[in-house]
Amino acid sequence: MGDSGSSRAAATRRGFLRALALPLAAGIGRAETGRTVTSQARRYADPSTEFEVIRVTDPAASSYLIPASNNIFSRRGNSLLFASNYGEGIQAFTLNLKSWESRQVSEAASLDRTSLNLTPDERNLCYLDAGHLMIMAAKGGPPRTLYELASGSGTGLGMGITADGPSAIVVEKNTVLRMVHLVKGTASTIVESEGAAMEPMPRPRRASTLYRTSNGALWLAHLDGSRNTRLKTAAGGTGPARWSPDGRTILYLNFPEQQGKPHALRELNPDTGEDRLIAATSQFAQFAPNADASVFVGASQSLASPYVLLLLRVARRELTLCEHASAQPAAVNPVFSPDSQRVFFQSERHGKPAIYTMRVDKLVEKTES
Repeated sequence: MGDSGSSRAAATRRGFLRALALPLAAGIGRAETGRTVTSQARRYADPSTEFEVIRVTDPAASSYLIPASNNIFSRRGNSLLFASNYGEGIQAFTLNLKSWESRQVSEAASLDRTSLNLTPDERNLCYLDAGHLMIMAAKGGPPRTLYELASGSGTGLGMGITADGPSAIVVEKNTVLRMVHLVKGTASTIVESEGAAMEPMPRPRRASTLYRTSNGALWLAHLDGSRNTRLKTAAGGTGPARWSPDGRTILYLNFPEQQGKPHALRELNPDTGEDRLIAATSQFAQFAPNADASVFVGASQSLASPYVLLLLRVARRELTLCEHASAQPAAVNPVFSPDSQRVFFQSERHGKPAIYTMRVDKLVEKTES
């Protein structure tokens, strides 16, 4: 993502304008379980940058990106897991990233969309439905109940899947982190937090999990329950956090105490306690790294500049991709495709929440899927 990449991108803008609002495919199919929703993709040129954006879901329905910390892409990058109310209620769908067709794969009574995850082998889909941990074939079929959460357990708290085991980490009764084996259905307690817990994120290649408490603090717990440590982050508010792809460090947004100061992207090593600045940002409210954490995609909460941006780690330099124009920047949930050649984000700029995508292959080097 240098000057040469920017000039190449600028050279294509006239082509993007010619493609403004051209449909990629016509027709919207009914979203019945196991049935396909025909492509709803529409191209348009972003009004600020003139870069091409594709809206891939119909804003007449509400479609949501799953948190970037969840397993939502196939390893080859052929499909994306998302949630939508095309049919009755919120259900899980897979989006074919070549044809832009969608297929409904769940028929849940009360789906918690923040819990949607593919298993590491991509054969199964896990989710929480009305207080039950469910597992089903990723291609569709009857779900199976693995575990029933205790009465009083909340929703919207997220769920993580470990690479080894594999197991799901859920929040029970709002304060207890439980690990449920995805084959046996057996459950064990990891830790009972000091406050309401949320967003469990298993550490890649390590037997521990990151989680957040209601006061914004980040904690690291060993999966065997032997240790539970509050992590020391920079002064100010702690925003969204992600594991680096190799699991060595935690990437997080820091919101300074002094009003008007830029939001900062920081990196914390939980093993040594070292915390360092990556870069100041254009008021990122949400972000995600690419596959090698050399580039970040962020959603700005600036009212004057409600943009999706790329941030290059080495140069500490940003490039504006497009407007997200969302009234809820933290819900934009920008994310890279596994090969770093596309970004996806969510916005309600054309009606209800919809999913959008842009190619960034002229700006970001391809990574291994």
